Amino acid sequence: MAVKALNDFVVKFANVNGTGSASANNMFAKAVFRMGIPVSPRNIFPSNIQGLPTWYEVRINEDGYLARRGGGVDLMVAVNPQSMEKDLQEVVPGGYFLYDSTKPLDPRLQRNDIHFLPIPLMEISMAEYKDPRQRQLFKNIIYVGALAALIDIEFKVLTELVNDQFKGKEKLIAPNVHALELGYQYAKDHFQCPLGIRLQRREAVGNRILMDGNSAAAIGAVYGGATVAAWYPITPSTSVVDAFDKYANRLRIDPGTGKHNFAILQAEDELAAMGMVIGASWNGARAFTATSGPGVSLMSEFLGLAYFAEIPAVLIDVQRAGPSTGMPTRTQQSDILAAAYASHGDTKHVLLFPSSPRECFDMTADAFDLAEQLQTPIIMLTDLDLGMNDSMSEPLQWDDKRSYQRGKVLNAEQLDEIERYGRYVDVDNDGICYRTVPGTHPSKGSFFTRGTSRDTYAVYTEDGDKYVENMDRLLKKFETAKDYVPKPEIDDRGGEQYGVVCVGTSSEAVREARDMLAAEGIALNTLRIRAFPFNRDVDDFIARHEQVFVVEQNRDAQLRSLLMIENDVPGNKLTSVLNYDGMPITAKTVASKIRGHVAPASVTPIRKSN
Repeated sequence: MAVKALNDFVVKFANVNGTGSASANNMFAKAVFRMGIPVSPRNIFPSNIQGLPTWYEVRINEDGYLARRGGGVDLMVAVNPQSMEKDLQEVVPGGYFLYDSTKPLDPRLQRNDIHFLPIPLMEISMAEYKDPRQRQLFKNIIYVGALAALIDIEFKVLTELVNDQFKGKEKLIAPNVHALELGYQYAKDHFQCPLGIRLQRREAVGNRILMDGNSAAAIGAVYGGATVAAWYPITPSTSVVDAFDKYANRLRIDPGTGKHNFAILQAEDELAAMGMVIGASWNGARAFTATSGPGVSLMSEFLGLAYFAEIPAVLIDVQRAGPSTGMPTRTQQSDILAAAYASHGDTKHVLLFPSSPRECFDMTADAFDLAEQLQTPIIMLTDLDLGMNDSMSEPLQWDDKRSYQRGKVLNAEQLDEIERYGRYVDVDNDGICYRTVPGTHPSKGSFFTRGTSRDTYAVYTEDGDKYVENMDRLLKKFETAKDYVPKPEIDDRGGEQYGVVCVGTSSEAVREARDMLAAEGIALNTLRIRAFPFNRDVDDFIARHEQVFVVEQNRDAQLRSLLMIENDVPGNKLTSVLNYDGMPITAKTVASKIRGHVAPASVTPIRKSN
């Protein structure tokens, strides 16, 4: 019995890290996308440089469900002997196992309920190519060609991708196309094509694009006006600054001199990087850094300074599995509490939670406005799954008429009208004071920026009443921030019994799980939190539901805790749905855990007759 599926299956590639398989696997995913079929690829890689197993999992679903499916794969492309035993077990009954048969398959690797597809990939490659590196690289392209025959990928789409990829390097086009043809012809000659699983062109992609969240965030920083990036390399955030460098080199050029007008500084550690960002922001630049959980831990001291001294700063936290070094190349949403309360003492930071590359772009650009309007650090919490994997997304858009919101910044003329400038005077009673940029006025507007307690004129004091007044004002500013940050995304589809709250990449699994449960008669309303402090709509949503499930990817229910702490929600009203194994949460996990709580109430008891 073979799996039968049209435009709805999972293909997984099992490779060796550092063998050039990434570009071939990416070509496969892009080919499906160009056929108009929604696709969600995920690179599952080790934290070493090369030599260990790496996987690339591609979910294909014409209905547009983009969360990781889970529950096994339909077609495994296994070209790594190290992981082959494990890879074999992942194939669902009736599924397919494509492997390199240049060497005989280990006789212990047998299953009677799946279909084996032996292709001598290395043998074919060695017969065609002399250079050892070419043989390894083209072996990967050969299996992509075989897949074209096996699951009906339009060959023209593949050749177009090769032409696009090697534009300007035309000598490489013909060898790559030839490698595709070798695999395609071998599959045609030796197997019944197509398999039970196959593709058929659709128009289900629309105008959406395929890109990773880290690149989108980097473009957002460029368009958001960032001119300074200070950082220390750390997985999985390094590519944010790499991409910022690439795009700024093209776009941050002074039209008069032709010189670049941006700075990227690699610091000695994350703490120093945040110090540089604060210094640049204090001097009037728009500055940011990117890091992951360990970096947030190190940056906490300077984040507290920026909060207390009220200096704008932007931090992009691409979350990974912790604590400590944890699993550097696995995803989680486990920095929520660390980011919200980073630093010692009473500290609260504004957080943004994107769920797509488009939101990574929008929220990064918005973060610079928010940082200056609120005069405080803004932390955008993305994660490895969104940051490093290509995702389908709405196109990035920018309004050229948009102007930067610098907030309450006094110019020289305004300072002339003030008898005595007070840096921490709350003129408008919204908790946000007026600041100045150094050098604005020859004699007015200066103040001593300190991390110690001070009065409204920035004069040092240990007077308890003055300290309380300042801390209360900071709390008022945090309350004001609710009117500035993005509102939650609410989807009401059922009654008022069950609600689901989530953030970031958990939203795709929630969307699919909601549809799965709806088919079973379980109606769910959903709310995706996009920022902290929580908008008042979050309170209203929770209040009008009898039971609310909080879906998040960490062990300790951090989002649930934040809701209980900040919004005074009783714990018995919030039920956690958790996943923290380092892999993206699946709809099956969400649906199963919710079903376990609501199904008993949906069953009508059988009454015994007298």
